[in-house]
Amino acid sequence: MNSPKKYTCAIARSASILGDKWNLLILRDIILNKKSRFKDFMSSKEKIATNVLTKKLNILLEEGFIGKLTPLGTKKSTRYIALDKGMSTLNIVIEMYLFSIHSIDESVLDDFQIAIKNALITNRGAFKEEKIKQYLDFSKELRAL
Repeated sequence: MNSPKKYTCAIARSASILGDKWNLLILRDIILNKKSRFKDFMSSKEKIATNVLTKKLNILLEEGFIGKLTPLGTKKSTRYIALDKGMSTLNIVIEMYLFSIHSIDESVLDDFQIAIKNALITNRGAFKEEKIKQYLDFSKELRAL
């Protein structure tokens, strides 16, 4: 059995988890798009394979970025929610978004993406606070199921 890798650099440690495209996109979908079910993630534009999604959800669970709720005790009722560690990635998601949004032709963006772009460019702080509030309200509803 392999022992966990010991990191000597915080950036290397962060990149080992957050440098993976799928992990960040799943966290984006959870926090910004309020996706919580396996089938919700499957409907994302990026078209993640089911086996990859399962693996990435398990990594995010093991690392403490997300939690798993099963209100009815069945697989179909399973919901994934961002924990504090997962919510802390919102700044990273926003900065990555702002880093490249100007290089993406608006004609390929849908109305939701254009609204996010405009809100972020207009007032990043207000956008972040509103998304945190919306997500916390959403996760409270999920926990009450």
